[in-house]
Amino acid sequence: MRIHFIAIGGSAMHNLALALHQKGDTVTGSDDEVFEPSKSRLKNKGLLPEKEGWFPKKLTSEIDAVILGMHAKADNPELLKAKELGLKIYSYPEFLYEQSKTKTRVVIGGSHGKTTITSMILHVMNYHEKNVDYMVGAQLEGFDTMVKITNDNDFMVIEGDEYLSSPIDRRPKFHLYKPNIALLSGIAWDHINVFPTYENYVEQFKIFLNEITNGGAIIYNEEDSEVKRVVEAATNPIKKYPYKTPEYTVENGTTLLETPEGSMPVEIFGKHNLNNLEGARWICQLMGVDADDFYEAIATFKGASKRLEKIAETKTAVAYKDYAHSPSKVKATTQAVKNQYPHRKLIACLELHTYSSLNPEFLKEYKGTLDAADSAVVFYSPHAVMIKELEEIKREQIEEAFDRDDLVVFTNPADFKTYLFSQDYNNTSLLLMSSGNYGGLDFEEVKEYLK
Repeated sequence: MRIHFIAIGGSAMHNLALALHQKGDTVTGSDDEVFEPSKSRLKNKGLLPEKEGWFPKKLTSEIDAVILGMHAKADNPELLKAKELGLKIYSYPEFLYEQSKTKTRVVIGGSHGKTTITSMILHVMNYHEKNVDYMVGAQLEGFDTMVKITNDNDFMVIEGDEYLSSPIDRRPKFHLYKPNIALLSGIAWDHINVFPTYENYVEQFKIFLNEITNGGAIIYNEEDSEVKRVVEAATNPIKKYPYKTPEYTVENGTTLLETPEGSMPVEIFGKHNLNNLEGARWICQLMGVDADDFYEAIATFKGASKRLEKIAETKTAVAYKDYAHSPSKVKATTQAVKNQYPHRKLIACLELHTYSSLNPEFLKEYKGTLDAADSAVVFYSPHAVMIKELEEIKREQIEEAFDRDDLVVFTNPADFKTYLFSQDYNNTSLLLMSSGNYGGLDFEEVKEYLK
């Protein structure tokens, strides 16, 4: 196939381009700006556009498929040319479905945990040398790309994001995959720029359940009351399998998972991650991996990229960075680190960076999310608020939203850095939560300081 990408530089798009190139398809693409690591990875395979920008002349009748990224706008000149030529235009999820129509599609959905659960499943499959196609939202250890598509594999494991498919297809991505096997990990309001009410957001998960093929299966977290309610109310002919957090203990900073063969140390920690593990175990079972083989493999799983990633450790201190930004993730991650090191002081830092987190109306959802921390710090950039064209947020609003009298709030990256590098980290855990980088914080410097 000859395939052209409009907005090839995004993480998901460039990984799909690399996967199709590996499969043997002819791949071209355009973008108005390409950042690292996409730039180097595309260049190494000869797929980096010669010039940045949009060039309608690249579109000819010989192209079999055009894949449109979310970064492209509806009036993109290449998109308009593709329409003029009558070319087949796919959104990213539409194309993944087309490539997996003859396979058993396993789709991992939920407001939180889906990257970790998908990563766990792929780690187990890779450990036991079981080949599957996949799409996951983080770079995994032992995997070259975040997407793999073949003509031969029986399964395709897909991380089912609820965000919109493309500028011209406003359906959530996970509505398009039509799973044979699905998982739902949790429902907590997010993406308020797209789903303005909680009810509207929950409705997307009801639609997701209705898209499961007849006779298919849903694995669901019964500890999440909204998930339980939505799944149990679904009337389509599917099998329903609930799961809950397995028994575990924490001893001297090590998590021990209770298994039929006794206690087993695991690399991951936190109730939410043990809950994710149990969901992954159910999925692997339906994919033909028994419990013993699952436990053997999962003992070596170190975690998904940017999810409770340990960046530094000494005898008396440890530092983690995490992608957590939504209220439910912030609360679970903060609690997890405190539970893992209960006798250490916990300094928990959160950057408000996403559209939802910077919205004054949404801020109240963060109440109590940092309560497990001994010292709680919030950083946000007024410039980011301005770029997103949101209403100005005042320091007092943030203090009120988190409901902590001792909350420390920074708006200047230099001031935040000064605070960070003036703390005594003896007998301390440091947690840095953000989908950004605190206005340019060098995590290597943090690592060196803790030493």
